[in-house]
Amino acid sequence: MAASAKAGLRENPAMSFVMLTDSQVIPPQALTNNSSNQDGSNDSEPQTDAAPPALSQQIESSTRLFEILSARSDIDHPICTECTELLLSSFQARLSSAQKERDAYISFLKSLNTTSPTPAQLQKAQSSLSSARAAEAKAFSSLRSLENEKSDLDAEIATLEAESLALDAEEQDFWRSRNACALTLSEFQNEKDALDAAYEHDAEQLERLQRTNVYNDCFCISHDGHFGTINGLRLGRLPPPQHVEWAEINAALGTAALLLATVAERLGCEFRGYRIKPMGSTSTIEKFDVPSSPSSTALPSQSSSTARSTPLPKAPSPSSHSQSKTDQAQRTTTLDLFSSGDLPLGANKFLHRRLDAGMAAFLDCIRQLGDFVEQSASSGNAAATKGIVKLPYEIKKDKVHGVSIKLGAGTDETWTRACKYALTCCKFLLAHASNVPRVSKGPGT
Repeated sequence: MAASAKAGLRENPAMSFVMLTDSQVIPPQALTNNSSNQDGSNDSEPQTDAAPPALSQQIESSTRLFEILSARSDIDHPICTECTELLLSSFQARLSSAQKERDAYISFLKSLNTTSPTPAQLQKAQSSLSSARAAEAKAFSSLRSLENEKSDLDAEIATLEAESLALDAEEQDFWRSRNACALTLSEFQNEKDALDAAYEHDAEQLERLQRTNVYNDCFCISHDGHFGTINGLRLGRLPPPQHVEWAEINAALGTAALLLATVAERLGCEFRGYRIKPMGSTSTIEKFDVPSSPSSTALPSQSSSTARSTPLPKAPSPSSHSQSKTDQAQRTTTLDLFSSGDLPLGANKFLHRRLDAGMAAFLDCIRQLGDFVEQSASSGNAAATKGIVKLPYEIKKDKVHGVSIKLGAGTDETWTRACKYALTCCKFLLAHASNVPRVSKGPGT
């Protein structure tokens, strides 16, 4: 009983003491003596009580005890009375709390023993446990299938993401090619717009050029009162104060000669018996005469009636110098289309005959060109002309509209009026030449 109480005190954590072994309390020599005495107690006689230990041994034992206690706790031994009382009070409080906890465990154990379940409750709990385990197994299988489905969905999502990345790359390529195509289209559109603008400009320029009449710009025929004018130069003479200098008249005649030569070349017409040489204020007309044979002579009445039907010899071309025999048979006369200046009174009829001959040849060239235009229109060669094409004034020999073109054959007023009529005919020929296509003379021209 004492041993069990001692063991209980030893296992109680509330008790603050240190269990010392016998080897720590009793010196080894005493232990050996005791053991030897116990072993030999049967053989020897009982001995008397051992002598008490010496004081030094007691002090040494106490010192060893205090060192062991100090080594096994946080308090250095020996301690004072007050500290001992504090330790005892703290240990007493710990003991009372441990006792209360023990009482609580004892009361719980008693209540647990008194409230043990019945067999029906155990069976019910067992059935609920079985159903819970079955539900757990079912939920676990469902979880397993859901996890498998989730893994399949994850794989499908990964595949779709890969396809999405491929589609994104394809979309990027598409937009890149689309932007390049749009840029190329924009460049083509800009080039097309530039070409359209250039075409419109060129079309407008062409239309403006088509409306432009080069002949009217080069040869502007108009009138200034009683005078007919060409490029602002008056052609004719009137008494002062409407006196015109011969320099202006010569320049006007030279411009008119250039107009006839240009229109004849434009229409492809060659004058018969004449060659116009426009040289500004000193222009001339070369006349070619063929000596008449006795068989070709006719009465004056017959020659006047057949003047329009009998063709005159054509003017030789510059490349006909090799035909020496033909040139020897023709006689060339140079007719002036200019005058040197004013002449003394009463000398006009004699000193203006070179100018009169040139004016008559000039008027004959206008007549030939008018006949050529009229014949071309009647035969249908001039497609741009419609109806009857005829000179506005009739020309017969040296008269236009019944007025003589010769200065010595009438007054200054009549000569001025005849020049005005002649310029009107030239304007008609110029307008006709502007409306017909150019006539080609052949590969050599």
